[in-house]
Amino acid sequence: MPILAALVLSVIVPTAILLFLGVRSGRWRDADVSVREERTRFYPVAIPLSAVGTAMSWLVGAPRYILRGGIVTLLLLVTAAITNLWHKISLHALFASYCTVVLFRLNPAYGLASLLLAALVFWARLFLARHSFAETLGGAVLGVAGGVATAWLSI
Repeated sequence: MPILAALVLSVIVPTAILLFLGVRSGRWRDADVSVREERTRFYPVAIPLSAVGTAMSWLVGAPRYILRGGIVTLLLLVTAAITNLWHKISLHALFASYCTVVLFRLNPAYGLASLLLAALVFWARLFLARHSFAETLGGAVLGVAGGVATAWLSI
C-alpha cells in the first residue's frame, strides 16, 4: 500500500491539479491538452512529476517491475515531448495500449478486456477529432513498445 500511496500523492494528484488549473487558467483548451502547441506547457511539468513518482517508488522500496514501469513511463513521456516538436501523438492511445500489453502479461483475460477498451479509446480519439489516424496510431505503437519493455523484457 505505501507504493500506491506514493504514486497517488506524487504523480496522480499533482497531474490532476495540473490539468484542472491548466484548463481553468486558459493555458489549454481542454484537459486532454489536445492542441500540439499547448503541450509545450504540459510536458515540462508532467515529465518531472513522472520522475518524482519513479523516485518515490524507489524510496519506498517498490519491486523492480514497478520501477521499470516508472522508468519506461518517464521515457515514453520524454519521447512524446520530443515527438511533439513535429508531430502530436495521442497520449490516450499510448497509455491505453501500454496498459493493455502489461495486462496481457498479468492475465490474458485482463489483456483481452483491456484491448477492447483500448480500441474504444482509439476510436474515441478519432471520433472526437482530437487526433488524426496517424497521431492515434503513433501513440498506440509507442505504447505497445513501452508495454513490451515494461512487462515482457527483463531489463
